[in-house]
Amino acid sequence: MTALDVVFALFASTAAAGALLAVTSRHVVHAALWLVLALGSLAGVYLVLAAEVVALVQVLVYVGAVVVLVLFALMLTRAPIGVRADLDAAPGRRRVAAVAGLATSALIGGTLLAAIGSTAEVPAGDGTASALGSATFTGWVLPFELLSVLLLAALVAAIAISRGRDADTPGLDDLAPGGTADRADPGAGSAAPAPAAAPAPATPAAPSRAVGPDGTS
Repeated sequence: MTALDVVFALFASTAAAGALLAVTSRHVVHAALWLVLALGSLAGVYLVLAAEVVALVQVLVYVGAVVVLVLFALMLTRAPIGVRADLDAAPGRRRVAAVAGLATSALIGGTLLAAIGSTAEVPAGDGTASALGSATFTGWVLPFELLSVLLLAALVAAIAISRGRDADTPGLDDLAPGGTADRADPGAGSAAPAPAAAPAPATPAAPSRAVGPDGTS
């Protein structure tokens, strides 16, 4: 066993442990951080396999974009991130998920075991940056752009959900003709009548004085 095999085994075991902890963690933020560990370890596996471009894309796209987008979505939507009993899956769903995970692992593991001892050689030029760039921006340019639009739409939707609607601010349906705003205020748009002037306070009358016959009071 060479040094590269040891490094590969370390990265692979770390990626598997991070993926398992990301699935079993009951805290959403902790699960996202474990996912960062799993994806970063997978980038190390690509480096050992001499796929530097794929490792760089793994770090930039998945670790630096997707996981950060998940964290921003959690913060912007103010979603509950703690442990909540009402959000736990039923035991039946957990069993189905465990069976599906084991079946997928068996399928991938069987494929890898079948590939051991194969003498097929991969052409040296297929893993270079020029070949991957040409394939990405020619035949795969449409899925690449659709994925970027999907991520942008998810971010915009998270911002819209986080803002919500103010109770005092009418929406588009309320502002439409015949909407809630028109029904609530039939006289909207017309000039409001001027308030009536308040009556002036009465001036108290001076007390009268009796006048005698000689003209003195």
